[in-house]
Amino acid sequence: MTGPDTAPEVLTFGETMLALRGAGPLRLGGTMEVSVAGAESNVAIGLARLGHAVRWAGAVGADEAGELVLRTLRAEGVDVRGASRDDGGAPTGLMLAEPGLPEVTRVHYYRAGSAGSRLKACSVERAFTEAPPKVLHLTGITPALSRSARSACTLALRLAAEHSALVCLDVNFRSRLWSSAEAAEVLRAWAPSVDVLVASDDELPLCLPSGAPADTALQAKELLALGIGEVVVKRGAAGATAYGDDGSRVHAPARPVRAVDTVGAGDAFVAGDAFVAGYLSAFLDGAAPEARLDRAVTTGAFAVASRGDWEGAPTRAELGLPSAPAGTVVR
Repeated sequence: MTGPDTAPEVLTFGETMLALRGAGPLRLGGTMEVSVAGAESNVAIGLARLGHAVRWAGAVGADEAGELVLRTLRAEGVDVRGASRDDGGAPTGLMLAEPGLPEVTRVHYYRAGSAGSRLKACSVERAFTEAPPKVLHLTGITPALSRSARSACTLALRLAAEHSALVCLDVNFRSRLWSSAEAAEVLRAWAPSVDVLVASDDELPLCLPSGAPADTALQAKELLALGIGEVVVKRGAAGATAYGDDGSRVHAPARPVRAVDTVGAGDAFVAGDAFVAGYLSAFLDGAAPEARLDRAVTTGAFAVASRGDWEGAPTRAELGLPSAPAGTVVR
């Protein structure tokens, strides 16, 4: 864990919620598994398990759910000294997940007016300037939560430029939080400040001016022309492709696994948060684009094959397990 005066490799922030997962339809009652979930904290845990120093600067309620969030992140080796507790009585957000059909899970969010949505720019500024990171990781979820959360993101981008921190943005569009038009207005303004853009192929147009070409490769080329250093496109079961500002194009096939959790498998073998954690980990290691993508699809496969949002994230020693023959027993 980073010390009080030690700069983390990665700083991220956003809303992490109490997560309850039922074994059957909620209306029928029954038992539920209790955990926590949040895109940015999922990435933070994934990076910490791979040996990186990460600081999370989100906001939680002054309640037991908030204490669980902070306790979980601390237990996973994530620095939470930049986190804040809401002093205005706002609760920690809630996520309920229930199985529908065998391959379908319904997720219900209760996050309106939550502590995470009331994240303050001054809290993020303190966390950033206390120990400027090498990488600032943002998602398109946080700016959709509220004006104050959006202001915190905008300030973080400015601070990243002032401190020469690399910016990684995972588009992570959520239609329940904002419209595509609202998202496009913000993401297009952010694009010139981004160094690594991660998106599914249907999210790329949100970062481009209207009238952009339909071809993914041409869209990536236009984004690179805006000043983005790398565009990483998640293609679901087809794997992922990275485009560089030097004209390079690298593709990695997905690692086929049996999907255990369809929430974690949202990107079909390239689970988003785990994918980003793997990619950033290899980037911080100084790996070549091929190796970065390989680690990303590997960590994504772990997430798809495990229950929960972050519980299955691998350690560095476990990265080779997906390549083992079926039926292998590790003793």
